Amino acid sequence: MRRWVFVGLLALAACAPESSTRASAQGQVCPGVLAGGVVGETATRQGLDGTQPSRTQDDGREPVIIRFRRGGDPTHASAVTASGASFTASTGAKVSAVYRNIPAVAARVSPTERFLLERSELVESIEVDQLWSAQGLTPALFAPLPRQVTAAALPPSDEYTEGLRLVQAPEVWDANGDGVLDVGAPTGQGVKVCIIDSGLDMEHPEFEGAVAASHDFLDNDDDANDRGDRGQWGQGHGTHVAGIVAARMGQGGVTGPRGSPGGMVGVAPNASLLIARVLDLQGHTQMSVVLSAMEWCESQGARVVSLSLGGGTATRSTVEAFEALLDHGLLVVAASGNQGGPVMYPASDPSVLAVGAVDSRERRAGFSNAGAELSLVAPGVDVLSTFPRGLGAYAEMSVDDASPLSRSLLYSPTGDTSGRLVDCGLGDSLDACLDATCDGFVAYVRPGAVPVDQAMSNVMRQGARAVIFAAEDAPAGGAVDILSLPRSGHWAPAVSVNQAASTMLRQRLGADARLSLLPVDYTHVSGTSMAAPYVSGVAALLWSARPELTPQQVREALESSARDLGVQGRDPVFGHGLVRARDALQRLP
Repeated sequence: MRRWVFVGLLALAACAPESSTRASAQGQVCPGVLAGGVVGETATRQGLDGTQPSRTQDDGREPVIIRFRRGGDPTHASAVTASGASFTASTGAKVSAVYRNIPAVAARVSPTERFLLERSELVESIEVDQLWSAQGLTPALFAPLPRQVTAAALPPSDEYTEGLRLVQAPEVWDANGDGVLDVGAPTGQGVKVCIIDSGLDMEHPEFEGAVAASHDFLDNDDDANDRGDRGQWGQGHGTHVAGIVAARMGQGGVTGPRGSPGGMVGVAPNASLLIARVLDLQGHTQMSVVLSAMEWCESQGARVVSLSLGGGTATRSTVEAFEALLDHGLLVVAASGNQGGPVMYPASDPSVLAVGAVDSRERRAGFSNAGAELSLVAPGVDVLSTFPRGLGAYAEMSVDDASPLSRSLLYSPTGDTSGRLVDCGLGDSLDACLDATCDGFVAYVRPGAVPVDQAMSNVMRQGARAVIFAAEDAPAGGAVDILSLPRSGHWAPAVSVNQAASTMLRQRLGADARLSLLPVDYTHVSGTSMAAPYVSGVAALLWSARPELTPQQVREALESSARDLGVQGRDPVFGHGLVRARDALQRLP
């Protein structure tokens, strides 16, 4: 998928003028409407078009990690692995990775090959090559947009996002607040941060001069763009994460009418990025791919590894791999997970720094995983950052004399639409919309009863040309969980509004509404995926100030200086507390 196409308008063409009668009295639908997924997209959604992890081809082989016995030389994993790899290949197994830091290889094996390997004296164990996934994106409802001013009047510091200020980053490199990096201040200069994720929009203006090296571990080349082999965009996850770490000052992309011309700036605006693409277009990967990327990060001179992904459980190979990176001077920072449960792996690994999410009021995000392993929290609700060019959407709405603030759903098509505001209730049936007509209308939907895509399909088939998702049970300015459209299919432009706007819109049902969604290069989303790179960026600032520090010293400074939240001292909900860049620098030995 390239830039947004106005696919939502396809539903309008299907609603002929002569169908202006009520369409849903008996669950009827407007004739010819295209809504939701279409035939032929199943293979793409399942990753059968070459977008799945390259080590899980559907060839009947099982992806595994094969560990070898060290024998009398427990220190030289590489020599043990070399001989083990030769033996593995001799069985017919397809070796896909040979590791340096652990005595193991990744391979795809048939049942017969596995039988032979399990009975070899060289093989210590065979581990499942687990499926790991991105920890986001969870679209947030909305936050108040900056005041309406002319581009000339916008100061450079308008690039400073709410989350950036919350972690004190500008206080480190722009102490006087003039929007210019202070001479000699720590900015991440000289520090490499490795982003193991979905790749990057390499042409995004915010990353000009930022990428030191990149590698695509799915396609096995050095083009780590967040795209499939047919040019379709991925989820944008890695681009959003990378912007939080190191978006450049004053290099903004397209922001919309009320955004800063400079876009936004990252926590460590002069840090160098190493981009390792491991996630496929659906946000999935194999554990073995991540282990390969970690060793590549080390070979490229990374000091920080940022992991906004995870899944599965610890194995001997993963524990040794993370321990090796720590011993070799790298700090691994990982997202705690978005399930609202215990800290997921690998954030829970003893050699990894686990990060949970809080909102702008320093309250725990409801989705953020917690537990004894949690080290720190950082902004993870309604986070503004970079997105593949043109795939974000800036939304404006007007209803009669009012202009309520709104936020486009993630992956919503763009365009201008208008029509009468119609109450569609929960959007859970084909007769949910009161007074629906096939002339077209703007649907007002209360989310939660059915998945968003199902509600969208239901109301579009009744004639809706645009959809507004309310937040009647959410606090004003709060967030609604997972308002996102599928990447494929035919959809109308869709936005969400907060409680205050929902109350106002209910009073204007039947009025004329107009929505305008413009393509931009940024988006707001939520998740611990967004929290982890804030900590990665702060760690880069510390190493920028003191290159001689060990990972243990950096971690101690981050944890001892964190803003204590919740009960006094470290706790399973907030860990040591909210990461704070200026305070951490002051705690350095």
